[in-house]
Amino acid sequence: MNNAPDWFMYFILFWAFVMIIFMSIGGFFMFRKFLKVLPKKDGKSKLDWQNYWVERSRGMWPEESKEFLDKLVSPVPSAFRDIAKHSIAARIAQVAVESGAKEVNKEHCIEGYIRATPKRDYRSLVTFMNKQGIDYTPYQHLLNK
Repeated sequence: MNNAPDWFMYFILFWAFVMIIFMSIGGFFMFRKFLKVLPKKDGKSKLDWQNYWVERSRGMWPEESKEFLDKLVSPVPSAFRDIAKHSIAARIAQVAVESGAKEVNKEHCIEGYIRATPKRDYRSLVTFMNKQGIDYTPYQHLLNK
């Protein structure tokens, strides 16, 4: 005595399968976020270090550098742009502070942007910088590592 039509059972199975896929994808990204929060050997997590460098350089960012950073993160999808901007800004700040600069300039932004970008994304990074007319030749050695 099966009162439900066959198509309804297939519909339920389809949505169960879709939900399992979506939960797996979400779990993957949650796990990656969890790994960023775990402390490293020095006792600080990757997020702790990012926050440290951003706070340390808070007064070093002139308006031109902030605008240039916005330009650099423009190809990132808007859903992830804030997170990407924070991690790239942290790397730029680290480059600027470690070089002993008084303020973040365009050269720090380019070097930090390259250092913050994963190697798998170098091709799109180079394409974007070429499109924008950004001269990255002094940092070509960073792309060849």
